[in-house]
Amino acid sequence: MSEEAIVSKDVPKVNTQYRRIQTPIPPPEAIPILETLYRDEPRSMRGQPQVIWDHAEGFQVSDRWGNTWLDWSSGVLVANAGHGRPEIADAVCKQAKSELLHNYCFPSEIRSRLVDKLAGLAPDPLEKVFLLTTGSETTECALKLARTWGKAKSGNRKIAMVSFEGAFHGRTLGAQMMGGIPALKEWIVNLDPDIVQVPFPDGFRCPDTSFDFFLKTLEEKGFGPDRIAGVISETYQGGSAAFWPEQYAKDMYEWCKEHDIVLIMDEVQAAFGRTGKFWGFEHYGFVPDLACCGKGITSGLPLSAVIGRADLMDQYPPGSMTSTHTGNPVCAAAALANLDILVKEKLWEKAAQVGEVLHAGLNDIKGRYPDIIGAVMGKGMVAGVHMVKPGGIEPNPALAKAVVDKCVEKGLLMFSPVGFQGATVKIAPPLVTPEDAVREGLEVLEEAIKEVK
Repeated sequence: MSEEAIVSKDVPKVNTQYRRIQTPIPPPEAIPILETLYRDEPRSMRGQPQVIWDHAEGFQVSDRWGNTWLDWSSGVLVANAGHGRPEIADAVCKQAKSELLHNYCFPSEIRSRLVDKLAGLAPDPLEKVFLLTTGSETTECALKLARTWGKAKSGNRKIAMVSFEGAFHGRTLGAQMMGGIPALKEWIVNLDPDIVQVPFPDGFRCPDTSFDFFLKTLEEKGFGPDRIAGVISETYQGGSAAFWPEQYAKDMYEWCKEHDIVLIMDEVQAAFGRTGKFWGFEHYGFVPDLACCGKGITSGLPLSAVIGRADLMDQYPPGSMTSTHTGNPVCAAAALANLDILVKEKLWEKAAQVGEVLHAGLNDIKGRYPDIIGAVMGKGMVAGVHMVKPGGIEPNPALAKAVVDKCVEKGLLMFSPVGFQGATVKIAPPLVTPEDAVREGLEVLEEAIKEVK
């Protein structure tokens, strides 16, 4: 038993079209499961609402004790096509029964089909696809490719990487050094002096959204374009759901092109329809040199990809840039089925349409609670609701957590708050969520805010 007590809390019963809460949270029968996890896993695995997932379908998640939640998490932005899609499950089962579960980097037909599919869906000049397993691997790979390119162009001088304050690019060494959350990289101690962060122009915590401010910041930090190999940014920041302003994005693209700087968009959360476009970077009107993808690529299984220009992707000789589980056949089958669903159902268009309802509703709520909601950010089926202390923009993590916990008690599932000081309520429903379910979720969210504020 952990030193942290696990206690069931009696909550009002809920029974609506999309939500059903019939037991205390967590159910008493779930406590032994939680105790086992607390005992046998590291403490770092805790922190999410105590919902014991048993099965999930479409835009709902259920435990085995009669409770069903309307899901606003997508399993942390994974289930773009919805949970438990039978087309994906059937493809996984068919591939597993074929007796090909793994083939390392040896050629396989299913891997060839997947890379060809992804290359065909990506706009020029994104031509080549390197399959990996996690988002962190893709950003690490992008760092490697950009630096290799810069070194070759400059005789080892052009090696710096520019990223953004507040950014999250993964939990491995290079990914965390490129990340912009200082507390997450204190363990590294010897940070790379040629990886530098600049403010993210969100217009909220960074009011200056001009590209001149970007250039001025780099100059103050001693980094000119002759030293910079690459710029990496999440298409929208995972912790805030903030996008670059349109003009800033245009200027960034032109500046990188002028100075032969590799422009990398971390699309791990943004790709595959999430933002109302198939690729999140389509909102900016440019195509990056490298795109890092993951999460929604399969709607459930571990797979990721770097998609990039051929000259960048082909810098390393055979056998020197590989991965043990690259294009795992079962994961590849899931990805192909998922991509077919996304394209056939045009889920990015659905995300844009229903996303308008989501964002209009969130901004209406903000208008009724302007003292405690500092900003609503995002596009399509992703949003960040920034909870603040009354009278300013100081983050209010306690309120954000209380809102999420209350929503879970009412049958609306979200993951724990994220972003600056953990004060952003992140909203990310599966793209198949219908409009009336989004409206129901908005009602629950406002009820929760009203009760805990």
